[in-house]
Amino acid sequence: MTLSTRCLICLLGLISFGGWASADERPYVVTPGDLLTIAVWKEPDLQGPGVLVRPDGTFSYPLVGQVDAKGKTVIEIEKIVTEKLKKFISDPVVTVSLQEIRGNKIYVMGQVARPGEFIVNPRVDVMQALSMAGGTTPFASLGNIIILRRANGQQQAIRFDYTSVSKGKDLNQNIELQVGDIVVVP
Repeated sequence: MTLSTRCLICLLGLISFGGWASADERPYVVTPGDLLTIAVWKEPDLQGPGVLVRPDGTFSYPLVGQVDAKGKTVIEIEKIVTEKLKKFISDPVVTVSLQEIRGNKIYVMGQVARPGEFIVNPRVDVMQALSMAGGTTPFASLGNIIILRRANGQQQAIRFDYTSVSKGKDLNQNIELQVGDIVVVP
């Protein structure tokens, strides 16, 4: 493979898989439950069905073994797989992409039209989550909404006043939700 071909493949990878991102657009971080597609150019035995990221944040791949995907972007995973394959294949060209985002879930419960779990692709704030759940019911206590978040093994409750935010006040309350957050509308 020529140098110009490699540069073109790298450039396409950066554009396609989020290698470039502005300050407010962070690349997507792979989460447990996501389904990855891993392809190795000119290696038909290393093409196959999607690779599931297990609940512990790892996955297995032929010749590579276990890969820890926790906290990593697809570009970082691509580099890890490429390095590990170099023991078996000279100059491997690896492409990792998200086949399906399944692990990036938040939950909305209580006085909303459609409570449940929602896959967010990739970022959602509180107001967007409430909209995904069909909005609040007439019985909702709009000033007492709580976001439950687990961070470093500790549960925390974050207050959210829908009435205030919907009037354009206290917009700092409309936080970006994290994987596993629960929005409770009493």
